[in-house]
Parts: sequence; structure tokens; C-alpha cells
Amino acid sequence: MDLWYLSLRHRGGISRWLKELCRAARVSCMGWEVWFIRDESFAIILPSPTTSTVSTGHPARCWPSLSACSASSCQPLPCCCSRRPLHLRWRMPPQSQRRSSGVLPALQRTSVSSAERGEKQSFTEVIKANIGDAHAMGQQPITFLRQVVALCCFPELLESPAFPDDAKQRAQRILQDCGGQSLGSYSASQGVECIRRDIADYITHRDQGVPSDWNNIYLTTGASDGIMSILKLIVSGQGTSRTGVMIPIPQYPLYSAAISELDAVHINYYLDEDHCWALDIEELQRAYLTAKQQCQPRVLCIINPGNPTGQVQSKKCIEEVLHFALEENLFVMADEVYQDNVYALDCQFHSFKKVLYEMGPEYFNNVELASFHSTSKGYTGECGFRGGYMEVLNMDPQVEAQLVKLLSVRLCPPTPGQAAMDVIVNPPKVHEPSYAQFIKEKSSVLDVLAHKAMLTERILNSVPGIKCNPVQGAMYAFPQIFIPPRAIQEAQSQSMAPDMLYCLKLLEETGICVVPGSGFGQREGTFHFRMTILPSPEKLEVLLGQLKEFHLRFLEEYSQQAPQITRTTQD
Repeated sequence: MDLWYLSLRHRGGISRWLKELCRAARVSCMGWEVWFIRDESFAIILPSPTTSTVSTGHPARCWPSLSACSASSCQPLPCCCSRRPLHLRWRMPPQSQRRSSGVLPALQRTSVSSAERGEKQSFTEVIKANIGDAHAMGQQPITFLRQVVALCCFPELLESPAFPDDAKQRAQRILQDCGGQSLGSYSASQGVECIRRDIADYITHRDQGVPSDWNNIYLTTGASDGIMSILKLIVSGQGTSRTGVMIPIPQYPLYSAAISELDAVHINYYLDEDHCWALDIEELQRAYLTAKQQCQPRVLCIINPGNPTGQVQSKKCIEEVLHFALEENLFVMADEVYQDNVYALDCQFHSFKKVLYEMGPEYFNNVELASFHSTSKGYTGECGFRGGYMEVLNMDPQVEAQLVKLLSVRLCPPTPGQAAMDVIVNPPKVHEPSYAQFIKEKSSVLDVLAHKAMLTERILNSVPGIKCNPVQGAMYAFPQIFIPPRAIQEAQSQSMAPDMLYCLKLLEETGICVVPGSGFGQREGTFHFRMTILPSPEKLEVLLGQLKEFHLRFLEEYSQQAPQITRTTQD
């Protein structure tokens, strides 16, 4: 059965609701109240009001006790379900949700909304600025991509005059490489061959002639599948021989969750907020040398353009990183899913592979590199197709054979996602009938994103107590926020991170949903939140105006002093 756990902050109201509306049965165990909901297959876990352990300690310490009590004191209760007994089974949440930063104590799931409780809100909708899901926020699909995928899925449409010839030609080429000429067949574990060849051609063109071998291309179920596969392949050892993985802070929580799941060691290196989240080589060296005392650092992860920080790394920075990787024999993982999302006029995307090639044969033939791309970002925003690829360089042939075996376990990536990926790497050419519409739609999406990036930076920096670096690329802003000492104390009393308290209050008062910086990692003593720039320009401007008003109210409520942003000190 499912268990829902809530923080001390929420226990009073939920307890009353459980007693009055759900006729739930309660069992007390080891400082927790376990409420079994009548006629439902779930229970709710609340910290007991009489225990001090839960309000100050980590709830994970109590999970074994909860699991142990399922066979004894938590016997099936007649009032819970008349049809079958309910047995208590606890599922550990991902590591990314179990951070000591305070994300854990917050309300994780709730079975009743404020509207259902009859509470009136001051807002009419929840604005979801918390996730990079472009289509969910109103972005329209690229017509040519949908045409090709539709033709692949329903080949009878190839006879329709409603579809342009260039879309039909691409669909026919993809189908010819599919078993039975059907997208419903399995592909090779590495992906459909013609799509892999198209990706190699795309990389060669993108990197201005740097050769790409289609045998090094692997189609994946989104970029995350490729990232997880590489980490599974590399991670090994126990004790001081455990694999260490270097990840940027702030970072996309996929990395910390994957590292924890594989029982590897997090090696955190901090991006330089004072210099637009640049990657500092001295910080890399500090993190590496410190980690060598407890593990074997083997992997270096870079996200460029950055998530959640929105920076675009310079070519010089990438050269320094690759030199460091060669010196320390590190496998480089370059997350480049936002390579089309560059907005700042003085910035340019440089692929790690191209820079590696330009550094000469000593680097290009020796540094192990896996780079990742996806259908989910860029100008297409096709998250639901779960399409992506990785290119792997300089991997030992015997290790690469094991990678193929590992990928074979999941048979193949979704073939519609592979077809969508093919359109991204093989778009209409200048002489083809779909070119004009394609360029118009692509340019429109990227121009609007660039406008929203500048709008977000400008408005956030106009708010006292908020400092936002330029949103050079990607889809997010990660502003630093001043939180008064009284608000910090209140958050600590509720066992949550101060920026979690801030984000919860923002959601409750305005309906704006953003993510606290503590979920991504940040320097001690600083507080942030991540927000997407994906809402429409009109909605984004309203969102930023409401956020500004909320922040000023928040400062007035908790402090009379003038807000100040303290520059972060480098280690």
C-alpha cells in the first residue's frame, strides 16, 4: 500500500480532516501516527505531537520501525477496509527528495486540496513554473516533426495530399529501416540505423566538419536514459575504491538521485555565481583532491547550457575542463540537451566534442567523452516522445561491448521518439517545400524564449532582495533571494529549508509554483529558487509582477531591515 508522509507544519489540519471526514483509524508507533483511510489502499504518516525526534531529526530514521511494526502492532483494522486487510509497506523516496536541506519535511503528497476543504484562494490558477515541460505551458509543436511522426505511425497517410513530399520521404526512409516497415517493431538496441547515420551527419555539420562515426551513436529514451546507462557502466567498488562522480552545484537532481541509487560517491563542485555561474578550474581541483581521500573519482559531469543556472560555458572554460579530465583520467559526461537554447548575444554553444577535436590528437584520441541530446528541450520541447541520443568517444572496445549488452536489457528506445529525434537532426533543407514554415516556427519559438529570458532577468533584478544572473541559455532562471533571519528561524522550527518555506508561501498566496534552490544544492548561507521561462510572455509578466509583490510582502512580514545580497565567498 502507499504511504503519504507530512511534516509537523501540516499535521494539525490534516489530523482534523482525518478524524472528521475520513473516519480514519489511527495506530501510534515509534513517534509516528499511522492513519489508515477507510475503504482506501493508502495510509498517511504524521509525526506525533508528543515526540521531539520527528521535529528535529530525519524521518528516515523511523522508517525501519514503521516497517517492523507492520507485522505486529499495525494489524489490519476492520474499519479500514471491509474487503481485505491492509499491510504496511514503506517505499523509500528517491535520494533527491531526502535531502537534509529541508525538502523532505515538506508536504510530499496530499489527498485533499484546499478547494475540497472549502478554503477560498486569492488566485484563480496555479502557474506551474517549476518544470521544463514546454508543451504543457502552451508551446506549439513544430509542424514538420509531427507530420513525419504521424506518417511513420500511420503509413496510410502517405497517400494523403495533405502532407508535403519532404515529410513523406523522411517517413518512408525511416519505415524501410524498421522491421516489417512498421514503427511498432523493435529496433536494434542502439536504435534504427538510418537515424543513427542522420545523427552522425548532424554532429559533423554542427561541429563544422569534425567527423562523427554512426557506430558511436546510441539512441536513448530521453537523455536521462543515456546518462543513467553510462553511470551504471562505470560505477563500481566499495569503501575507498567506490566510484566518485563529480557534479556541479547547483545541479539537475537526476544526477544526485542516480549516484545515490548506484551507491557511488557525490563529489560536489560549486559553480561561480559571482561570475555568471562559470565553471572554475580551481574549484574542480579542490573538489577532486578532497574526494580522493575517500573514493576514486572517475566521472566528471557538466551541464551546458546549465540547468538550473542558465549559463553558457565559454570555449576557454571547456578547454580547461578537458585538460583537467585528461590529467586526472576522468570520463567526461557532457549534458548538452539545451544546445539550441542560447539567447545572450555574446554567448555561443561550443560542443565538448568540437573543442576536444580542436585541442589536438593527444586530447581527441584519449579523453573518454559521452555527450547527450534530447527531443525534450531546444525549440521542439517534445518531452513526451522520450527521444534522445548519446555519442560515446574513446571507450575501450571491451567496455563498449558491455554497454551494448546493458542497453539490450531494455530492448530498444521508443521508436516514435527515435523518429522525432531524426527530424531534429534532419530538418527540412532550403530547397524543400517545408523549409519556410519550419524556419518560421523554429525562429518564433527561440525568439520568444530569448525575449522571456531578458524579461525575467530584468524584472527579478528590479526587486529589492533578489539578484538574478543573466539567463544566457536553457529554460530557467535561478535567482538568489534574501530571506530575513526571522523567516530562517521559522523554517528551522518546522524542519524545512528557508527557501522551501519561501516557495510554499509563494504557492499558497499566489498560486505560483517554483522549486527551492535547496533541491538543487547551493552554497551554505545562500538561498535561491528555480523558475522556468516557459509560460507565455503575457502570463510570465503577470507571474513576475505577482512574485515581486509577494517578495516585498515577505520581507515586510519577517524583517524591517533593508535586504542585502551577500556575495558568495569562494573556497
